[in-house]
Amino acid sequence: MLGKLARQHDPNVLVGFDYADDAGVYLIDPDRALVQTVDFFTPIVEDPYTFGQIAATNALSDIYAMGGKPLTSLALVCFPEKADLAILERILAGGLSKMIEAGCTVIGGHSIRDEETKFGYSVTGMIHPKKVLANKGAKPGDHLIFTKALGTGVISTAIKKNKAEAAWIDAAVRSMTTLNKRAAEVIEETGVAVNSMTDVTGFGLIGHAREMALASNVSLRLHSGSIPVLEGALECVRAGYIPGGLNNNRDFAECVVQYADGVPEDLKALLFDPQTAGGLLISVAPEDSARLIQSLRDAGVPAVQIGEVLDKTKPLIAVQA
Repeated sequence: MLGKLARQHDPNVLVGFDYADDAGVYLIDPDRALVQTVDFFTPIVEDPYTFGQIAATNALSDIYAMGGKPLTSLALVCFPEKADLAILERILAGGLSKMIEAGCTVIGGHSIRDEETKFGYSVTGMIHPKKVLANKGAKPGDHLIFTKALGTGVISTAIKKNKAEAAWIDAAVRSMTTLNKRAAEVIEETGVAVNSMTDVTGFGLIGHAREMALASNVSLRLHSGSIPVLEGALECVRAGYIPGGLNNNRDFAECVVQYADGVPEDLKALLFDPQTAGGLLISVAPEDSARLIQSLRDAGVPAVQIGEVLDKTKPLIAVQA
């Protein structure tokens, strides 16, 4: 829809919506730029406090994905008129706990009555204009590093159907409430040559990889056997706990993907699973890849290399067995 609207021409917009980036970046002065994003959604777990934590983690992720530091946030609340306000209090408390962990100050918000609960945040961060990590910039030869496991979408669907095992729920919640803060800090501290970065959220791994490839005018090769998967995720796919977003992602983006023989069908589906508060997909110079992976792991971030960047060719994304 945005593509159909009249374009605004503001030279201070460093990153807009041209390449479906994670957040907008607006120049303030030669040394400072604002990073701005917004995200909210309906509950995906039963516990209100945990839901608030997940919503905050997810909203903050886009700031980290640009290489920025979150500063302030505004809460977005939709809540049923006759529902118990104690539930809303717990949602807000959960969200606040993650904002405090991120060092991001909640300075207000807005609420409306709605038949369905929805919650999230608008987040503003800061970044140096020359250190923005956008979708655009991946270079042939780069290694692709990923910092979390896939599967929150299918496990959340199983939760809604009361079919998820406790271990699956624990793994998914742990992933969805882990900030990408430490990963972003390690990238800055190590000073490695990260050329492009995005977080893998609603469009799934393939959807966000596609955005990176198109913006950077490159192709990508993914190694299916190296892609981390949450406990229970493949079982959920086999049992048919498929969220609508996964099917939508697959219908939209699978046309740019070519699978090698031997890639399992359940894993093919999981590549399109819509993630909540997913991991960072990092395109880094090959000479810095091993050092970055080790630094991330030393900091408790389970980073792995899942592929490489190639010269532009067909297919746009090749998935090897």
